[in-house]
Amino acid sequence: MKVEQILQLIQAVSDSELTEFKYEEDGVKLSLKKTGDKIVQVQTPAVVPAAVQAAPAVIPAAVPTAAPAPAADVQAAGSAADADEAIPAGNIVKSPLVGTFYAAPAEDAEPFVKVGDSVKEGQVLAIVEAMKLMNEIESDFTGTVAEILVENGEAVEYGQPLFVIR
Repeated sequence: MKVEQILQLIQAVSDSELTEFKYEEDGVKLSLKKTGDKIVQVQTPAVVPAAVQAAPAVIPAAVPTAAPAPAADVQAAGSAADADEAIPAGNIVKSPLVGTFYAAPAEDAEPFVKVGDSVKEGQVLAIVEAMKLMNEIESDFTGTVAEILVENGEAVEYGQPLFVIR
């Protein structure tokens, strides 16, 4: 299955009333689960057959199992949430998973958004690649992009602030 097909499946599940979708082909399993209108878990366990055995060993991929917490207003003044660096005031869009941050759909393409752009709730802001799957990061807020907190190609952690929307 190609990445484009997987992305189409993810979009179809997102747009449907389904809360869970499982697919298996050629030893690769894909499991999508969502709550409300957002997919919160994408799981692709890899099947690794050992030398001829009665049953192959299944090694599940590391995937966050909890739903991402909704982003909240963060005020930098008086906030000691992060001792190393202050997060600017505004609505923070955080990474829902560990992966590689991409600001544009392709290397030679324009970024999804730039500082100063107006965005609407649900608008795609970036992509985080995890396990060869491209996951669109959508805005949880309507407003203006005040700051982009990560660089293109940078590794991001679960819950890491990516954008400030005012």
